[in-house]
Amino acid sequence: MLVYRIGKEQYCNDLSGLGAKLFGGRWNRVGTPCVYTSQSRALALLEYSVNIGFDFVIPKLSFTVIEIQDDLIEAIPMESLPNNWKAIPASSTTKTFGSDKLIRSSYPIIRVPSVIIPNEFNFIINPTNIDSNAIKIVAVEEYQYDYRIKS
Repeated sequence: MLVYRIGKEQYCNDLSGLGAKLFGGRWNRVGTPCVYTSQSRALALLEYSVNIGFDFVIPKLSFTVIEIQDDLIEAIPMESLPNNWKAIPASSTTKTFGSDKLIRSSYPIIRVPSVIIPNEFNFIINPTNIDSNAIKIVAVEEYQYDYRIKS
């Protein structure tokens, strides 16, 4: 299956999870590397847009299209999520839950619902628990950010 991430052009080929490790995210604590991806370009763009302030939007971005194997994904059931998983900002409970799943799961990718559209999904990749042959960047696509999204 294909998943998508959006970010600065200079990081389009980086699947190390360093950014998430340094800054944390909804599903990981600082110190836990992971790569956040989405089931579509549109969801990746929405996730980017709600998680970055207007003044920090970079106009020239890239979509990275990544092929992952379905059998490497653990789909987390909605009823297993912490009660406050949709909290804004993200709760420490959710960060701990996601970090523990990433570290302890025998699956290197977890599927979690999007807070923005809970019937759509994000795929969080643990780069320390995956064979480099199991994920593959298949395309990098330039994208010019449309500031109307943030206005």
